[in-house]
Amino acid sequence: MADAMIEFRDVTKRYGALVANDRLSLSIRRGELMTLLGPSGCGKTTALRCLTGYVQPDEGRIFLDGKDVTDVPTHQRELGMVFQNFALFPHMTVRDNVTFPLMIRNLPKPERERLVLDALRLVRLEGYAGHYPRQLSGGQQQRVGLARALVYHPKVLLLDEPLSNLDAKLREEMRFEIKEVVTRLGITAMYVTHDQGEALALSDRVAIMNRGRLQQLGTPEEIYESPNSRFVAEFIGLSNFLDGSVDTVRGETMTVATSGLAIETRALPGAAAGQKVLLFFRPNEIELLPADGESGSNTFPAKVEKTTYLGDTMDYRLVIGDGADLRLQTDARHRYAVGEAVRVRLPRVRSWVVEER
Repeated sequence: MADAMIEFRDVTKRYGALVANDRLSLSIRRGELMTLLGPSGCGKTTALRCLTGYVQPDEGRIFLDGKDVTDVPTHQRELGMVFQNFALFPHMTVRDNVTFPLMIRNLPKPERERLVLDALRLVRLEGYAGHYPRQLSGGQQQRVGLARALVYHPKVLLLDEPLSNLDAKLREEMRFEIKEVVTRLGITAMYVTHDQGEALALSDRVAIMNRGRLQQLGTPEEIYESPNSRFVAEFIGLSNFLDGSVDTVRGETMTVATSGLAIETRALPGAAAGQKVLLFFRPNEIELLPADGESGSNTFPAKVEKTTYLGDTMDYRLVIGDGADLRLQTDARHRYAVGEAVRVRLPRVRSWVVEER
């Protein structure tokens, strides 16, 4: 790809019988922030380590800015790295921590001082140059790590679960910090995480991985709204699934028989009557109605089995049709009790049929 800064071409890495990366092919565009997302053991960290040179792939090649770097030593790859454990030198000040990469590159002192000040301004820590890591909050320490990774203007920024050691509020704040810095610099970045919220908030595109393979690649909106498999749909956000079979197909819509219900949804390309399908829709896209509420297409009676208060939302577990379980989330202003009869309207346009894989 002409505008690719990073390319994995059929990269395979094995650890004995375990295949950590299985013919991984992936291109990251120049100036793009891409997140590798997946559960533990999916191969995302192995891919990052292959890019850094810490791990040598068994097969395939890795390119950086059009150059094959598969056999190039780590220190010659022009990469900036931010880790989950901050990796700051406790006996050094903030200034010295950020200066360290410039010292080992033998840059003149005046240039080092200028670059360090620029990097600290970038992360808004210029007033903390004389502080030691122990005097900083977790978020400030991570910003020092970010400044140190960027101070020598690397071609690529790599972030390996950098927020996992922070509390929830700090994680949310740092998401925006990282996104702002990467956008301002226009640098290419690869972010590794198992946190779907981080991936959706930060990324230009998301690469979903499982068992060493790329499952789906797309923008956060594409991944969330149009998952291409049950695995992706379950991993990104909350999901409902109903097994059924196609009853009728009419143009762009079809009716699926499931749990004693007839649900209208988009037609699956090539769908035919009797075909087994898996319906998918999000809990927050289901409309909850009183038992005597309006009826109509995709509107069915249901019973409340469980309720959970989540502050501004309520989480309901319902039973519909012949005993199918349904999860629904809606605002908490009007609440229904366990055992209460209700009605639900399932989304028609935003119902999807996904592959079982």
